[in-house]
Amino acid sequence: MGGDYVNLTVGNLDVEHVCCAIADKKYQDGVAAKKQWLKERIREGHVFRKLNERGKVFIEYAPLESSWVPVCGENYIYVYCLWGAGSFKGKGHARDLIEYCIADAKEKGRSGVCALSSKKKKPFLSEKKFLLKYGFEVADTAGDDYELLALSFDGRKPRFSESAKAMRTDDRALTIYYGVQCPYIPNCVEQVRMYCDKNRIPLNLVAVDTLEKAKRVPCIFNNYAVFYNGAFQTTHLLNETFLKKMLHL
Repeated sequence: MGGDYVNLTVGNLDVEHVCCAIADKKYQDGVAAKKQWLKERIREGHVFRKLNERGKVFIEYAPLESSWVPVCGENYIYVYCLWGAGSFKGKGHARDLIEYCIADAKEKGRSGVCALSSKKKKPFLSEKKFLLKYGFEVADTAGDDYELLALSFDGRKPRFSESAKAMRTDDRALTIYYGVQCPYIPNCVEQVRMYCDKNRIPLNLVAVDTLEKAKRVPCIFNNYAVFYNGAFQTTHLLNETFLKKMLHL
């Protein structure tokens, strides 16, 4: 592994950046919320490993049992995010980071590593083609597009929870399930709230603020999930243009 990487710890968290939203002031409340969330998660075995540069290059993963996603399984590691952006792309960092994760899982006696992906590439989800190169296989599916990819060391496989496979909710209004793991989310949620208030659009915001709630989200969940007319729409963070298109305004 050729890069200079650092793992976040409770001791260095206050002085290290968390890669996303490094300099943009409007996201700093999200960065603070993310760091507070991480302080508790690191004690549970959560790993945030990043390039020791001022850039967006990192992997974030945790024991599946304590991962805030509606995925079930025994003794697995769940990869939340693997990201290399800007001038750091194409330099082998994604390879270094996923290989570190796999080696870490084996060293800790885990049954395998899994991640959320999709049949066709979608923003902010692990890229299927990349993970297949390392032996990952489709372990479960949800909806028409989403897949749980797994690299099993002992034959065990994880699965989506039954709630995740529903991909529907009884609420017909615009409904957004959101967490605080992504630094962009607090600002995004506030923008949606203000737009809906201004345009008198019914909005239901559901804070996913405990592990138990995360395990029961009624769809696949990547820190953010949007429903409209009872049907799942996207995990993509909404902006005004996307929101108007989805609501046919």
